[in-house]
Amino acid sequence: MTLLTALLASISSDDEGQGLAEYALILALIAIVAIVALIFLGGAVSGILSDVGKSI
Repeated sequence: MTLLTALLASISSDDEGQGLAEYALILALIAIVAIVALIFLGGAVSGILSDVGKSI
């Protein structure tokens, strides 16, 4: 238990870890937005690419 407490204390006092966590949260948010956009626009993009493929 003391090892876990020491690990948590070292992580919370590390400024670089905080910056890394912020970047990870931003990256996760961008990934979620990209996935939602692909879900809603996937059919339209597929139709457009299919039409382009047929015209070639």
